[in-house]
Amino acid sequence: MLIVRPFIKSDFDSVKNIYQQGIDTGNATSQEQAKNYSDWNESLLPSCRLVAEIDSVIIGWAALSAVSNRCIYFGVAEVSVYVGSSSQGLGIGSTLLNALIKASEEEGIWMLQAGIFPENQASIHIHSKSGFKVLGIRERLGQMNGAWRDIVFMEHRSKVVGV
Repeated sequence: MLIVRPFIKSDFDSVKNIYQQGIDTGNATSQEQAKNYSDWNESLLPSCRLVAEIDSVIIGWAALSAVSNRCIYFGVAEVSVYVGSSSQGLGIGSTLLNALIKASEEEGIWMLQAGIFPENQASIHIHSKSGFKVLGIRERLGQMNGAWRDIVFMEHRSKVVGV
């Protein structure tokens, strides 16, 4: 049975492994190597960190990071959702993302954004299913391994916070 629950520090080894699996695809993030706990922890908001598990095995995670430290952007966050390679295609990403949206609204966050490589159609699909809309493509946003990469920029506006 799938359980989505808040992240605890002892989950990090599994989270890091799943993060590295995403990195290894070349289409999940521009990060080249999974961060250590301290760097990962500092890069994310302290709340809205979730893991998905089946039979006590962590198979995915989701979290939010601040888009800015300026107070005007307090209610705006960027989404990260990762599912282990052996658990993809089972609806885990959608389940995590929907739980993350709910958790973000409980924290007063009114807008979520996602920057997704266009090649990552599965991620674009789950975000669209969860109410994210495409704002546009940020062309040649950065280089990765010597090649320019575009980013599909998506957002989700809360229907309960900030309306």
